[in-house]
Amino acid sequence: MTRHGRNCTAGTVYTYHERKRDTKDSGFGSTSIRFGKDAVKEFDCCSLTLQPCKDPVVTEDGHLYDKEAILKNILHQKKEISRKLKEYEKQKTRLDTEAKDLAKSEQEALQLKFAQQESNPISEKYAANKKAEENKKSKSISNVNNGKDKELPSFWIPSLTPQAEATQVKKPDEKVRCPISGKPLKFKDLIEVKFTPINDRDNKTSVISKTSRYVCAVTNDVLGNSVPCAVLRPSGAVVTAECVEKIIKKDMMDPISGQKLREKDIIYLERGASGYTGAGITLKATKAGPSIMA
Repeated sequence: MTRHGRNCTAGTVYTYHERKRDTKDSGFGSTSIRFGKDAVKEFDCCSLTLQPCKDPVVTEDGHLYDKEAILKNILHQKKEISRKLKEYEKQKTRLDTEAKDLAKSEQEALQLKFAQQESNPISEKYAANKKAEENKKSKSISNVNNGKDKELPSFWIPSLTPQAEATQVKKPDEKVRCPISGKPLKFKDLIEVKFTPINDRDNKTSVISKTSRYVCAVTNDVLGNSVPCAVLRPSGAVVTAECVEKIIKKDMMDPISGQKLREKDIIYLERGASGYTGAGITLKATKAGPSIMA
């Protein structure tokens, strides 16, 4: 091996490039990828449609939705809850009927047995003692003992095939929940959002094609995924988090409507996310794969 070979492949070090290449070819080991800009929705896009909101509303947790999309989702959830409740009630009625029928049949069997013992108690006692003695003497596991020769052990015969019981339907959750956070959601709790459009004097370019669409209602700073934003509940105006900390929190007054603010009236918008990322801050995905044990 030459000491200064340009294409030397006999090195004692397993390089990072070689390890990544072998991991990709073999399928072993965990792989990770960082999402680009195209995989993350913009801050002003609906969390359901992933398109710019025409009539934006926000939840108390800061999840932005288009009013039409979230209304359709709420109605769909209510229909599903109603359907599942009907199935649950139907199953409950059926189980109650089966339990009553089983209790009735057991009671009838006990009455029949009692009547037989009362009619001929000596023969019944003799037969029971004889059967107990035969069971003690017989230690064979053959299926022809104890009258089992008439039973067919073939499990593939339709009449002997065990039947799977129907899956039990659990009682559904009757609360409508936020599609993203999973917390209870009511339509009356949604807050209307009013974005301040950027004054770029460009009326020909569509809103979707624009890179910068809105600005802060107070400082006129351009809003984006890299700029944390907040919604003021009284006016619905969108401002930057820096504006909230440096200007609004000094006197806790909404600069747009002039109303007093409380802490819960300042709703911070969640960063842009999509089905690939849970939040805008988490932009790296990892897929666990099998590892080779030494």
